[in-house]
Amino acid sequence: MIRYVIKRLLLLIPVILIVSFLVFALMDLAPGDMLSGLTASVEEVAALREKLGLDKSMIIRFGRYMLGLLHGDLGVSPRSGLVVFDTFISRMPNTLLLSLSSIAIGTAASIPLGIRSAKRAGTISDSVTTAFTMVGLSMPAFWLAILLLLLFSHVLGWLPPGGARNGISSYILPAICGGVGIMAVSTRQTRSSMLEVLRADYLRTARAKGVPEKIVTRKHALGNASIPIITTIGTSMSSALAGSVVIETVFAWPGIGRLVAEAVFSRDVIMATGCVILTTIFYVVILLLVDLAYAFVDPRIKSQYVRPKRRKAAADA
Repeated sequence: MIRYVIKRLLLLIPVILIVSFLVFALMDLAPGDMLSGLTASVEEVAALREKLGLDKSMIIRFGRYMLGLLHGDLGVSPRSGLVVFDTFISRMPNTLLLSLSSIAIGTAASIPLGIRSAKRAGTISDSVTTAFTMVGLSMPAFWLAILLLLLFSHVLGWLPPGGARNGISSYILPAICGGVGIMAVSTRQTRSSMLEVLRADYLRTARAKGVPEKIVTRKHALGNASIPIITTIGTSMSSALAGSVVIETVFAWPGIGRLVAEAVFSRDVIMATGCVILTTIFYVVILLLVDLAYAFVDPRIKSQYVRPKRRKAAADA
């Protein structure tokens, strides 16, 4: 298992190189630079451009950035003067808390809904659940965020419209907005996975032996259907961390997503690239943890991580 973890972590190197190059290339293709619109003389702008290295080609700037990255230096934002790593770490708790809240809301609702829908497949209850998940899947996050703001903040006045200055009430609307999409995806996956195992022979045997239906559903059926569900939840967690730009921007949430959006709008290549690299690392690590979680759910997968000699010795015994 250790060799597998090391192998997955080594794959981060080409991923970081590709992601960094894409960020540099895309921001270089956009018109203007971070000095566009600056109220200064031509000589002052030229001096600043030379100082920041903007007069060099994108390949040279990218090479310099990679040399700094090899020494663990993500750079300093030339626009704000902030250290990229320190700024990312200061914003990370807000994004992490928002993502965990969204996952908690989505998971707590999706698993019971998915199980109920699978056990009542073809009924009105199943059709209503399916329609609800389709609406959740098809509704864009920014549109749902605007609707939530209009209803609960401007019309009813129950919750603050944005920011993180009002305690727990500040988390409710962004968490619900992120949780709806996660709930829709997880509900569909839970329903599909449960449908595959509910009619299995071993469940009929358990029922014939008098095992209560609740235990049959929770222990036997859900246990065997859990791998696709874990995959969906883990992927949703990664997506919530990496794709929180829209939600954080609409709700003025001081997290990583809003930081990246501000960096892109201001053409701050160093800040944007550093945030994307660190977010990519988090994304890959979470997916790795999801893969390792399979071993604790399914013994057949756990056996694949065991060394061949140990497997052979166990078989001989």
